Amino acid sequence: VQLQESGPGLVKPSQTLSLACTVSGGSFTTNIYFWSWIRQPPGKGLEWIGYIDYTGNTRYSPSLESRTSISRDTSKNQFTLELTSVTPEDTAVHYCTRGGQYADYIDIWGQGTQVTVSS
Repeated sequence: VQLQESGPGLVKPSQTLSLACTVSGGSFTTNIYFWSWIRQPPGKGLEWIGYIDYTGNTRYSPSLESRTSISRDTSKNQFTLELTSVTPEDTAVHYCTRGGQYADYIDIWGQGTQVTVSS
């Protein structure tokens, strides 16, 4: 299984960050895994954003929950991240991953995509 992130690399403040993760070599609806988005701001550690599980249930980081939505498109074998009302503090490398609940373990990472929030 491989994961590939896609989406704009530059987002203006107050707009919505939208990223997609394409799952190839397998389906994310047939196994008991949690599909998470994780980000790493420059000079900082990894931050878990949220997950969608194989049934379509979601859970988000409390600090980001009010602005975050993770959904899936089973016809495209994709899951997506939307983060609203972004600020420069949301600038980060974003990764889609497969692993345990709350990313307690991760066995597959996407390559990561840089998203910069700037006017």
